[in-house]
Amino acid sequence: MKRSNITRKDLTRIVCEKMGLSQRGASELVDSFFANVKKSLLTEESVKIVQFGTFIVRKKAPRVGRNPRTGETMEIVRRSMVSFKPSKGLRERINE
Repeated sequence: MKRSNITRKDLTRIVCEKMGLSQRGASELVDSFFANVKKSLLTEESVKIVQFGTFIVRKKAPRVGRNPRTGETMEIVRRSMVSFKPSKGLRERINE
């Protein structure tokens, strides 16, 4: 089974077909959705999409790591990362 990425352009086309919006209207809708998700994540708020999952901003503590090429140890700085937790229904369907 061949897998490919779904792009913004693909999402815009799907919204345009399903909702009967113009290409421009669908594009604005998709862009607005992603802008709001990004804005929430940048303020460290979780984003929950019912029946899909939750995007969570997690804090990673600083730690000592090793450069695999040189073997040199170095400190990996404290950082934030986004993680995704799928909803129970989505998780069950994926594991069928």
